[in-house]
Amino acid sequence: MQLLDLRNDGIDIQEKVPLSKYTFTKTGGPAEFLAFPKNIDQLEKLVQVTRENNIPLTVIGNASNLIIRDGGIDGLVVILTKMNQITVNGTEVTAEAGARIIDTAFTAAKAALSGMEFAAGIPGSVGGGVFMNAGAYGGETQEVVKTVNVMTKDGEFKTYSNEEMKFSYRHSLVQENGDIVLSATFELKKGEKDQILDEMNYLNALRRYKQPLEYPSCGSVFKRPKGHFVGPMIIKAGLQGKQIGGAQDSTKHAGFIVNKGGATATDYLDLIHLIQKVIKEKYDIDLHTEVRIIGKSENN
Repeated sequence: MQLLDLRNDGIDIQEKVPLSKYTFTKTGGPAEFLAFPKNIDQLEKLVQVTRENNIPLTVIGNASNLIIRDGGIDGLVVILTKMNQITVNGTEVTAEAGARIIDTAFTAAKAALSGMEFAAGIPGSVGGGVFMNAGAYGGETQEVVKTVNVMTKDGEFKTYSNEEMKFSYRHSLVQENGDIVLSATFELKKGEKDQILDEMNYLNALRRYKQPLEYPSCGSVFKRPKGHFVGPMIIKAGLQGKQIGGAQDSTKHAGFIVNKGGATATDYLDLIHLIQKVIKEKYDIDLHTEVRIIGKSENN
């Protein structure tokens, strides 16, 4: 069976689609093939066909903390945002990989469940949040994950415990082994609904005040080096406001790079490399990217 034959099974598969339509930076080259599975059965068929036909497979979620190079991605790109069911069972909330973390946090809050308040403003998907152990305002995904359901590259299904996920700062097991996150179950605690929502609304107001949400961006670009804060270093190095093409180090929050209009992924990457170079020269500190960078360069 060939990939496009799966359209007969009702799977949404498109060809030569600019991924800039889906990334939060509004940049990125085309996907050779792009699919939006609605459930695990459809995803399983896509994985099987790509494996049997040696087609490269790339799985992404909400593309909020992602830079896709201007040359795009060969093979099949799978976007999981249609797999977005969220259910509540007692003090547990289970969300499919394509569900937004924000929606999961608010579903928990409306059920008077506390623990995900920190995630109220994280725009990524649950799968992406688990993949990179997303965090904000002192909280991290690892603190609330009970189990994670995955599909391996060979099409096998597994369930990992929190301990088996090897969570650390912006890291998890699935970054190492290439498993596809299908869903995650979060263990929360009973709380006061109004109190939980108040905390979430406060954190979102803080986020709007501090972060350049008025422009497309990939969120926080760099991991925090131990003992240092990235934003102040960038400011002291005189790089805040620095612009290459349409990409600018934000004048509102120096840890963000925004698309001021017409930016390419190459603009983003050139600015990232410049910041890394200058920070290394001035402070002898290696800045590592938190944002995930994938795809081909335009001249490949």
